[in-house]
Amino acid sequence: MAKLHFKYGAMNSGKSDTLIKTAYNYDERGLATLTVKPALDTKGEDWVVARGGARRRVDVLAASGDDLRTRVGAAADERGLRPLHCVLVDEAQFLAPHQIDDLFRIAKLDGVSVICYGLRADFRTAMFPGAARLFELADNIEKLPTMCRCGSQAEFNCRAVDGRFVFEGAQVAIDGETVAYMSLCGSCFMEEQERAGVTVLG
Repeated sequence: MAKLHFKYGAMNSGKSDTLIKTAYNYDERGLATLTVKPALDTKGEDWVVARGGARRRVDVLAASGDDLRTRVGAAADERGLRPLHCVLVDEAQFLAPHQIDDLFRIAKLDGVSVICYGLRADFRTAMFPGAARLFELADNIEKLPTMCRCGSQAEFNCRAVDGRFVFEGAQVAIDGETVAYMSLCGSCFMEEQERAGVTVLG
């Protein structure tokens, strides 16, 4: 039976790079895949872009109200990708909970493996709704490790605006010219919130 997988990690844990490598492995064996990305993630437009420079074209850019089972099925038919073997989802935390339900249906009713990659929580340590639903539904959950600046394993995503760490603001701000993210361990995260004079973790 096909499964719904969630591979999560803090920023810079290689999620997009792992997706691209997984897609390549399927392609090399002649197994059809579709790549999905939330339209909310404007970085790279209709490409999955890894920090190391690797890229893969997105087949379905999902708006928040989209029925993903319908969109994926239509894209597979349009591209002649039948049988479809795997759906790969980048930045899955930005999907709505009902879209995670759609991915679960793709796995269980259509027999297509679904592998989601994304963040667990935002820069304020609040879980993304899409990630929360994946923790509830996914058959397999795997953490992709990455390193903090101090050498410890990083757990938290820290947002910097114009080079200064911030702990308030909208949940979603795509990194670009003024916004950047750094993965920090718990100790370094609390150190930065203390420096900013904001209490995120009591």
